[in-house]
Amino acid sequence: MAEQEVTLLKGNEAIAHAAIRCGADAFFGYPITPQSEIIETLSELKPWEKTGMVVVQAESEVSSINMVYGGAAAGKRVFTSSSSPGVALMQEGISYMAGAELPGVIVNVQRGGPGLGTIQPSQSDYFQATRGGGNGDYYVIVLAPSSVQEMADFMELAFDLAFKYRIPAMILSDGVIGQMMERVVLPPYKPRRTEEEIKKECPWATFGRTKDRQPNIITSLELQPEQMELRNIHLQEKYQTIRENEVRYETKHCEDADYLIVAFGSAARISEKAIELARNEGLKVGLLRPITLWPFPSKEVAAMAEGKKGVLSVEINAGQMVEDIRLAVNGKVPVEHFGRLGGIVPEPDEIVKALKEKF
Repeated sequence: MAEQEVTLLKGNEAIAHAAIRCGADAFFGYPITPQSEIIETLSELKPWEKTGMVVVQAESEVSSINMVYGGAAAGKRVFTSSSSPGVALMQEGISYMAGAELPGVIVNVQRGGPGLGTIQPSQSDYFQATRGGGNGDYYVIVLAPSSVQEMADFMELAFDLAFKYRIPAMILSDGVIGQMMERVVLPPYKPRRTEEEIKKECPWATFGRTKDRQPNIITSLELQPEQMELRNIHLQEKYQTIRENEVRYETKHCEDADYLIVAFGSAARISEKAIELARNEGLKVGLLRPITLWPFPSKEVAAMAEGKKGVLSVEINAGQMVEDIRLAVNGKVPVEHFGRLGGIVPEPDEIVKALKEKF
């Protein structure tokens, strides 16, 4: 097995390298700015020669997610990547995967919208990711990296969580993290699972058999409403288990803070500098960074906000995560939002100014 490798990569490139190294079986995707380097890097690395991993440029995002559905149904570690409008096209397939309880990974490197919008960075797909953009009562696990290292680290984590709970997992990045270059430690190569290992790990897959020896049928369709209700109840119980066990977050400078900033992804990185500037001016500000956007760290936000003079949600959008913060705080602390739109990334001093003006 290869040792860990330290290199300089874009966030998108790190996703591609990490996917190969963590034993991904296949990638199905379609180019779109600002995430095209993922499929480009996979094409350059030619993993089919080294690990047997399949890389396919599908004819569309709709085709991509349906190929992921098929690969996941066979118990394979498969993923796709896109940017905001492309992920919008995938929503039906993601809902189907959630309903059929299929594990798979979707990488979204966000750009501004709505519609075709801009190719510049944004975080305006928060609702799409955390509310389930397709039809029905469902969720997907959502991980929000704030560094190139986390782009690499979250690839294997997303696969592990997806298979642990038989649920789609999304890495919700943005154009800043996808395009920036940083030092990253790549993991050693992990061998792809053998067919026997897949059969043992995934008895529910297409090659398996039911208790009465009938072939497994992978579907989200159920014509009997009573059975559909039972299936939905089962899903809700699974989602509650995930809420109880898989919340991830990070805090900084919160011990003596009078104010709390909540931010994810690139907005959290910018907020760290804003907190430094604010503290130089005598404002005691702390940061809570949700790593899982779903499940959202509601209890942790509520506990950290207790006794604060105010909570500022910093997002590169018109205000989406702020709704989850307000639900968590439940009116006990003032909560405000600051963000930039249209692909404009806020400056740290703008965040400090907003903090002063809003509280």
